[in-house]
Amino acid sequence: MALRKAGVGLDAGDGPAKNMLVTAASGGVGTFAVQLASLAGHHHVTAACGARNLDLVRGLGADETLDYGTPEGASLRGPSERKHDAVVHCAEGFPWSAFKPVLADKGGVVVDLTPRIASVAVAVLHWLCFSKKRLVPLIESPKKQDMDALMGLVVQGKIRAVVDSRYPLSSAHEGWAKSMSGHATGKIIVDMVEDAE
Repeated sequence: MALRKAGVGLDAGDGPAKNMLVTAASGGVGTFAVQLASLAGHHHVTAACGARNLDLVRGLGADETLDYGTPEGASLRGPSERKHDAVVHCAEGFPWSAFKPVLADKGGVVVDLTPRIASVAVAVLHWLCFSKKRLVPLIESPKKQDMDALMGLVVQGKIRAVVDSRYPLSSAHEGWAKSMSGHATGKIIVDMVEDAE
């Protein structure tokens, strides 16, 4: 959904090639965004994450990686100095001002998956001013057809779910705490049915 909002074609030859950035690329949503963009085969995918997950996101298909812990990574500037046509923003803590200098001059879009009031205000301002560089808050629920398409790609072995950890239902609060820490690598699973012993 976020990739579509960013104007990123997901099939080979579907639309022009894009220079893409995925923030929190090693998280539950970011791991899928990197794989889906890479799967199309014609986009250049830059993945931003912490140092410990750089190899993981490369293995998922990222062409270039950024370590948040470096000055380049913190400023979202990759080694190639490419400007981004599209950003799938899965992390908190980056204001619009961090994205504006790294977006393509001809017009770039940041799809914010963690929008706050400030994001919505910036988006409205961009719309009113016909700005070429835009912030688009994603305020939608996943659609069944999108989830079915993802599941089909998993079943076909074209993409994979990265699992950080599993918790029994009785420990769901621990899974929630891990999720809220912002340091999970991939998805956190809570088993809704506990095995009877």
